[in-house]
Amino acid sequence: MTHDIVIRGGNIIDGSGSEAFVGDVAIDDGLITAIGTVEGQGREEIDAAGLAVTPGFVDIHTHLDAQIGWDPEMTPISWHGVTTALIGNCGLTFAPCKPDDVELLAGMMETVEDIPKQAILSGLSWNWEHYGQYLDMLEGLKPSLNVAGLVGHCAVRYYVMGDRSFDEQSTDAEKQQMADIVEQAMKDGAVGFSSNRYEPHKAPDGRSIPGTFAERSELEEIAKVVGPRDGLFQLVGADYEIMKAVAGTERSRILFSHGCSGEEGSGKKAASLLDELNLEGRNITGISHTRGSGFLFGLQSSIPIVGPAWDALREKDFEGRLLAINDEAFCKTLTAEAREPNSCRIPLQKVHFLGLEDVPDHSAAQNLIELSKAAGEHWSETFLRLSRDSQGRGLFNWRMFGGNLKENGDLFASEHLIPGLGDVGAHVSQIMDAGWASFMLSHYVRKAGVFTLPQAIKRMAADPAAVVGLTDRGILKAGMKADINVFNPAEVTELQPVLVNDFPGGAPRYIQKARGFKATLVNGRINVLDGETTGVRAGQVLRHQRQFNGASA
Repeated sequence: MTHDIVIRGGNIIDGSGSEAFVGDVAIDDGLITAIGTVEGQGREEIDAAGLAVTPGFVDIHTHLDAQIGWDPEMTPISWHGVTTALIGNCGLTFAPCKPDDVELLAGMMETVEDIPKQAILSGLSWNWEHYGQYLDMLEGLKPSLNVAGLVGHCAVRYYVMGDRSFDEQSTDAEKQQMADIVEQAMKDGAVGFSSNRYEPHKAPDGRSIPGTFAERSELEEIAKVVGPRDGLFQLVGADYEIMKAVAGTERSRILFSHGCSGEEGSGKKAASLLDELNLEGRNITGISHTRGSGFLFGLQSSIPIVGPAWDALREKDFEGRLLAINDEAFCKTLTAEAREPNSCRIPLQKVHFLGLEDVPDHSAAQNLIELSKAAGEHWSETFLRLSRDSQGRGLFNWRMFGGNLKENGDLFASEHLIPGLGDVGAHVSQIMDAGWASFMLSHYVRKAGVFTLPQAIKRMAADPAAVVGLTDRGILKAGMKADINVFNPAEVTELQPVLVNDFPGGAPRYIQKARGFKATLVNGRINVLDGETTGVRAGQVLRHQRQFNGASA
């Protein structure tokens, strides 16, 4: 028998948590058709000897809702073994949307998620009104990865209430209308609903986004249609009592962003809290950063230091900046300005250098102040020296979240925690956490030993697939969709972020590549080979009614 593809002689880690075994994987028509010893040949064969063969990873917190329009290859996560992405997070979606509301929804995505509004407006067709039509548009783009979507509270509430959605409570009739819209969105393919109660997330006019202060009864009314359809109900920034109440409404499955402070014992405390939230039959899942996440800066990007000379440095292009920091007199002016009070806009005690090597160092213990003291120089001199040593490519990370890797590991002990809050597609010129999967493998498996490789793969594939509700992905077995990774566990790692200007209009964003991946297959087609995308776009829009068990459409 001849198969489409045979992955030959790899260490198969099936995603269940079971130990690896050596074998082959046969693929036909996008499905896994045999695992073990495959006698037949493949029209294409992948030699996986000595390599891990695993399910593709599922990224359940992305903001690729717009980026798919101009980057159907869905970089950078496609370089890191991700085969399925969940969009529509944090209450923000582009549907439902009345024709007159396009600019508002695009503007809210810009102010909350740092995605340029003009890129959003020019990069998408905006030829839809209802959520199902938006999914139709995505299908037409032929993305390289599978896409599942949540319908967002902001769009739904504004569609029903207009400008009142920002500041007023909904009437009973409006609550019902919102629930009806969400139910129809799920019939059309949404895998659930997302809401955002984080007050600092603002609309363009400075008001908190719609839904931030919505009554609990509004969320419960929507949960009455999400729960019975086995949908996912995401609550960002909600207090624990609200999460419990919504989880108790029609046994709704809850997803929220979780983490720990980094102080000693905070990881175990956060894990215990998550376990407590799941008492009394509740189904509440947290998702967390895998390593220090926050503002990135350096010579190639933003420079958060004030003063006339620093302003002059910012006005230069990259090559001009590099020449300037090699001018001794100019550097003396820069450091003199940096010695003035309040010369830096961010807390330097939380800033860490990502290193001079091609792999970022997220474990560095010394912050920028400590590095400068050890070198006997002012912190601005350290910044300039390291920028010169790296030829301007060195980056500094303000660790706002997840900076204590040991405490993160303790948090990950909870079976209700999914590691991987990458946020790809958002804050594109400020952060770069898309390499979370590669970091999981390089640090928590290979370096720290927090997980065995089978345990980590389960956390990165089968567990998030179950959270989304996928029944045909996340596990390697016959009959499942052929979303598969082949990689070298001894080499896999994320590489240093790089700033590029490849968004519409030349807008900047960070990208990040990986090392160690031999191949990534999406629906039985090779999407990435030896670290580079192939141009094959075999991803699917995974609609609830087609892919999930639950109420019928």
